[in-house]
Amino acid sequence: MGNDPRFGEAADQLGSAIAAAGIGLVFGGGDAGLMGRVARSVLASGGRVTGIIPKFLIKHENALLSAQELIVVDDMHQRKQLMFDRSDAFVALPGGIGTLEELVEQLTWVQLARHRKPVLLADIGGFWRPLLALIAHMHNLGFLREGFDVHYLVAETIEDVLPMLSKAASRAAPAV
Repeated sequence: MGNDPRFGEAADQLGSAIAAAGIGLVFGGGDAGLMGRVARSVLASGGRVTGIIPKFLIKHENALLSAQELIVVDDMHQRKQLMFDRSDAFVALPGGIGTLEELVEQLTWVQLARHRKPVLLADIGGFWRPLLALIAHMHNLGFLREGFDVHYLVAETIEDVLPMLSKAASRAAPAV
């Protein structure tokens, strides 16, 4: 959950907003962490939740058994592919290494034109600023080639997340 109460509050707020907008949540299937909190908030607000979890994480991440759909897969690769296939956009709340890995994978796929689904960083309390500075640093030192830009959205408040995703999704072209 992190040690800043704003992170948990943002998770609750995002879950409520997702449910109120009639949008389904697809996530990693665990009851732990901020995404578990988002999922519980979606459910508490009457929304739909799909969890996708590998067998080996069912106990470690406490699979969210109250999700309307809980899909158990064999490994992390299947989990991420199925999450990608079932999602129209991606939101990264503050998180750990797994969050960072999934975020960077989606940014790479956008960079390589494998999809045009919006990727948004919810920069609650400035959490993602070091990563944004690193991306700018990579660009400044010539590691992000022209034509291979990294496209992402940054929302500093949860209220901005769904409007930004909606606007970006309406502009997005089909995947290549």
